[in-house]
This record gives sequence, C-alpha cells and structure tokens, in this order.
Amino acid sequence: MVGFKNRYMVMEVFLDPNKENLGDDAIVITQFNISKSIKDSILVNFGECGLASSLGSFQVKYVNPITKLCVIRASREEYQKIWSAISMVRSIGNCPVLFNLLDLSGSIKACKNAALKCDELKFEQYKLFVGARLSADVTQQMQNYFEKIKILEH
Repeated sequence: MVGFKNRYMVMEVFLDPNKENLGDDAIVITQFNISKSIKDSILVNFGECGLASSLGSFQVKYVNPITKLCVIRASREEYQKIWSAISMVRSIGNCPVLFNLLDLSGSIKACKNAALKCDELKFEQYKLFVGARLSADVTQQMQNYFEKIKILEH
C-alpha cells in the first residue's frame, strides 16, 4: 500500500494595513476564513471539477493570526492548482489580502521546521514593532502557536 503524497506550503498572509486597525471591520484570519477563500478561488478559476479534484487532501493545517503565517496541505498532483488559486485570492471577507509562499516541501517535518523558523522570526519583528506594548497574554499565545507547529502531523 502506498501512502498519499502531499505538498506542504508555508504561506504568509498580507492584510490591508488600513483594515487591520479599524476595530469593527478588522479581519482575524482563521483556518475557516482561509480555507473558504481558497476553495472559492478554486471554484471560480477551475470550476466544480477542479474543486472536487483538489479537495482530496486540501487542508489548512495551521494559522497564526499574530504573525499571519499559515501552513496548507495539498496532494502532490493538485498542489500547483491550489497554489495558483491561492495567488488569485484577493480578499478574505471584505478585507484585501495577498499571499506569499515562503516554503514548499514534500514532508511535514521539513514544513514544521520552516514554519517554526519563519514564525519565530516574524514574532521577533512583531516584538520590535510593538515594543513596550507587548502583553504577557500575546507572548503566551505565541508560545501556544509554537507548540501547535511542533505537533503538526499528517
């Protein structure tokens, strides 16, 4: 028996900076939001057949709303279609977004290492940006997200 071959994409989500700080209209990225926007993009750009063939192993495995980092799993046969659909996503909700691929790997272990490294670097940048306003709650949340990355599995 042969296991399914997957590709893992570590993606960075850029939100519109004007929408991030508006309070009521601010969007919080979640697994559901990202998954829905990617599925909608696949449907629009590749049709129902393209969506059905892509959903076999498509999954948003990890999302960090603080550093705006996510890990997406796709089958080896369909990852290029999903990647192109991701690049065509222009908004989540009514907030303009842009995705940037940071790493593409064929194993969850390599993906975990890349995601952890990227998340740590982005959190260091976040700490410099926020400065003294960094709360202990946010630091604890980041530690929880680091632990989530470390336990990622198929």
